[in-house]
Amino acid sequence: MIPRDWTAFMDHLLEAIWLVDPATQRVVAANTAAARLQQLDSDELVDASVLELSASPEDLLFWQGLRSGERLTLHSETLLRRRDGSTVRVLRHATPVQSPDGQLLYLVAMQDHTLQHQTEQKLEELLAELRATLESTADGILVCDLDGRIRAFNRLFTQLWGIPENLLIQKDDSSIYTWLASQVTEAIDYQRKIGELLRAPMLEATDVLILQTGRVIERISKPQLARGRPIGRVYVFRDITERTAAEAQLKLAAKVFESSLDAIFITDPAFGILTCNPAAEQLTHARADQLRGRPAPDLFHSPSHPRWQQDLNERLQHSGFWEGEIWYRRSDQSAVALQASWVVLKDPHGHPLNTILFVKDLSEKLAAQQRIEQLAYTDALTGLPNRLMLTERVNHAIRVAERNGQGFAVLFLDLDRFKSINDSLGHLFGDMVLIEIASRLKQCLRQTDTLCRLGGDEFVIHLHDADESGAEITAQRIIDAVIRPVEIEGMSFNLSCSVGIAMYPSDGETLDELIQHADTAMYQVKDRGKGHYRFYRPQMNADLLSRIQLDHAMREGLERHEFVLHYQPRVCVRSGELRACEALVRWNHPDKGLVLPGMFITVAEETGFIVKLGQWVLEEGIRQAAAWLRQGTPCQVAVNVSALQFQQAGLVDGVAQALRTHGLPAHLLELELTESILIRDAEEALARLQALADLGVHLSLDDFGTGYSSLTYLKRFPLHTLKIDRTFIASLQEDEADAAIVSAIIQMGHAMHMQVVAEGVERVDQHQRLRALGCDHFQGFLFSHAVPADTFGQALQRGELHYKG
Repeated sequence: MIPRDWTAFMDHLLEAIWLVDPATQRVVAANTAAARLQQLDSDELVDASVLELSASPEDLLFWQGLRSGERLTLHSETLLRRRDGSTVRVLRHATPVQSPDGQLLYLVAMQDHTLQHQTEQKLEELLAELRATLESTADGILVCDLDGRIRAFNRLFTQLWGIPENLLIQKDDSSIYTWLASQVTEAIDYQRKIGELLRAPMLEATDVLILQTGRVIERISKPQLARGRPIGRVYVFRDITERTAAEAQLKLAAKVFESSLDAIFITDPAFGILTCNPAAEQLTHARADQLRGRPAPDLFHSPSHPRWQQDLNERLQHSGFWEGEIWYRRSDQSAVALQASWVVLKDPHGHPLNTILFVKDLSEKLAAQQRIEQLAYTDALTGLPNRLMLTERVNHAIRVAERNGQGFAVLFLDLDRFKSINDSLGHLFGDMVLIEIASRLKQCLRQTDTLCRLGGDEFVIHLHDADESGAEITAQRIIDAVIRPVEIEGMSFNLSCSVGIAMYPSDGETLDELIQHADTAMYQVKDRGKGHYRFYRPQMNADLLSRIQLDHAMREGLERHEFVLHYQPRVCVRSGELRACEALVRWNHPDKGLVLPGMFITVAEETGFIVKLGQWVLEEGIRQAAAWLRQGTPCQVAVNVSALQFQQAGLVDGVAQALRTHGLPAHLLELELTESILIRDAEEALARLQALADLGVHLSLDDFGTGYSSLTYLKRFPLHTLKIDRTFIASLQEDEADAAIVSAIIQMGHAMHMQVVAEGVERVDQHQRLRALGCDHFQGFLFSHAVPADTFGQALQRGELHYKG
């Protein structure tokens, strides 16, 4: 029996209450709230089976489980049946209680959850809709609370920032924020901006972020409000990479339009000008507002194509593009050549929207073409025709000559000693000289003739319709013009030239042959003293070929060890004792036998082979002198040094190295030099001679008296010996003038503390006269020819080298 006070207490409760007998599983008491919940009367609930009132398998299992005597509790949601068969969702809690009489009962307290369930369901639907909205938006969304904790985000947000999946699974806000900061190019500014937003919950901001991937993102940040108060922040991230690129392209296009050097006109479909760029204003000498509305084609004309506007319309309608050359006439009547390109812009339906005319000023191009043509046919320095123009004119002259049988002449001209001007006064001064000479040469020719500068100081002249007499007269006129004094920048000097002449068709049937043969003739003039002219003769080519072959044979001969040295004794005039010897080169030719230097030295000097040959002679002479020293018969050896060899920068070092290599004391070597070596560049020669003298080498001046010796220079040079040229010795007895010269040389040499050697002494009376004049040494056939090294060495050992005349 349930106490009355329990029943009264239960009726005052808002929750629905059952008291259930666990043994019978029937309701023994229920309050009014329970009857109202289940739409039953309180009496109908009493003695009702809880299994019939419940609609959940969980209840069935619970109540059946109580039969085992266990005291269980139950707390969960369930469904209760109502009178009409419907169900109501409740949250119920079943716990065991004991009545005052000791009976075990279960108190089941229930709350109606229908409204809460409906609310939760609506919330879930709202959340689902919100999630769908977040995912369907074209922007990345991030929602945070006021402390920055992440509350929501969509998938596009993670994709824009490239957030790894493992970070999303971890749900670690700090890791995600660290990732975001690592992805921007300006991390410091990014963190600073985040701090500003956290410190100002109501702040709205828009900025642009550039990610490491190159993506450009616009970030819009707004506060999230509830009842007018901030509860968090919403970040919207929008990918504006393409938009930024498009805007940049538009800006670039506008900048190109404004700064383009080409004139640009934009028109409507009827060619009325809408706008133009500054280059168009500069071209037309008119402002854009003055040009606006004018038909663009009417601004231009085409002298070579009067119907160009009709062609323009047809091409634009057919292909949407036209290109051609047109002209614009300015207000000052000056005409400008233009390269034009005209295009049509159409809408998606193919209807014309605008046309654009691009115009390039061809003035500079045409001027450049003229300049290129000028450079192609003329010499840049003198403005004279070049080889190309000469070729065209001579080829034309050849065609004319083939028809009418008339000939012409080709002259090859080279300035004499022009290199010394360039070397001493510089190339700029040399260029001024060439310009002056070119002007003089033009004055010597007719308008029908052609003066061409090949390069350097070489000129070629085509004399139109000229015979040998006319060529000779012109050549002499040219030589006379060149030789006149030249005055440039206050300096006055004289030049000369050498001219070779070739006649068409006897000396060649092509320009190349004529130039080659005229060049050959010119070199014959150079070999014979310069400053004159010569006609080409076939024998000249033979001589040239012979020199080329001789040069080749000499070079091969040196490689095959065909060259040898012979030694001519130098004897004391008074005592007859051997004092030294001169090394003289010989060529032991396999076919011609022993060839004397007079047959090949000149060619060796012309081709430059003399340097290599002279180095061999020096090395071999030092080696032989060292060999005689080792056998106990020391003898000074004199070696001739050519002008070209003396000019070599490594001469002094080469001599020193050879002396060290063979162990020869320097005083046993004498170097014989010519006067031309000393006067070419006196200061450089002095420095080099002093360096040789410092080594201890003896120095002698060969062929003294035949050149242009300056006593002023001579006394400065550290020379030990003067050698009197053999031409004075040959006529010593017959020509008193030569005898006086020899006497003067001997006295001058002694006055300058030099030894004097006479060359080419062949007779006893010459020896006696030299002795009377006080000459120190002599060499020549009177005592001995030049002999091979082994013969000379044997005579040294036997002591036979002594003059007893």
